[in-house]
Amino acid sequence: MAKRKPQLPVDRQSSITNHQSREGWQGWDTYAPFYDWENAQTLGRRDVPFWRRIAAAAGGPVLELGCGTGRVTVPLARGGVDLIGVDRSAPMLERARQRVARAWRNQRSAVGHQPVFVRADIRALPFGDRAFPMVLAPYGILQSLIRPRDLSAALASVARVIEPGGTFGVDLVPDVPKWREYRNRVQLRGESNGARLTLVESVVQDRRRHLTMFEQRYIERRADQVREHRFDLTFRTLSVPAMSRQLERAGFSVDAVLGDYRGRPWDDRADVWIILAKRG
Repeated sequence: MAKRKPQLPVDRQSSITNHQSREGWQGWDTYAPFYDWENAQTLGRRDVPFWRRIAAAAGGPVLELGCGTGRVTVPLARGGVDLIGVDRSAPMLERARQRVARAWRNQRSAVGHQPVFVRADIRALPFGDRAFPMVLAPYGILQSLIRPRDLSAALASVARVIEPGGTFGVDLVPDVPKWREYRNRVQLRGESNGARLTLVESVVQDRRRHLTMFEQRYIERRADQVREHRFDLTFRTLSVPAMSRQLERAGFSVDAVLGDYRGRPWDDRADVWIILAKRG
């Protein structure tokens, strides 16, 4: 009789097959322990100098949507930006606070303002009207709003809390719809905090709804212990023209569209899609 394979302990949040009932915020709590490790190998910090330059001109407090673990928040705050970060995920925000504690541990060498973190839904921001001269939405955060009504609600909320003439910076990820569908592909291997990590990924496209769903399986090995963490992330395709129309309907005017983090002009083949809009 064939031996049965031992079952790994699984931290499971959802299944990619149930994407019809999914919400865009699901998956991020389980992703939190692995987010910085994965992004260090993919995006890294190449967008941070751009957002630092933009935010330095705010002349007042800056609001960052979907701040996560503070990947962008903390270097901007250390550069002198007065910044508030919002995120729906409590585990992400806990890691952001730990990052701040490490960055400001030596008060004699710390510079800038310590950022403030608020757990909130970006579709209903818990701030007063006209509270910010600038709002930032880095690295595809608005693409986690997977229904048109969710995006409309978020843009209306931003339009309420931003000052007239204030700047709204939006960074879209252009290659989401270009991902081929595949199952159980090893995408990354490496070490993090004493563990060996393997990312096994599956991708499903729902082209009718303009959604791309990533099933993430992180296999974590520590000594003789193996644990699997499984979750899904769903992103919506948003083109620059479509996003520009949405911004205009929400009361913004598009000021610039950029194709990289050095400020070069945009075209639809660019690796980066950035929209800078002004509140009317």
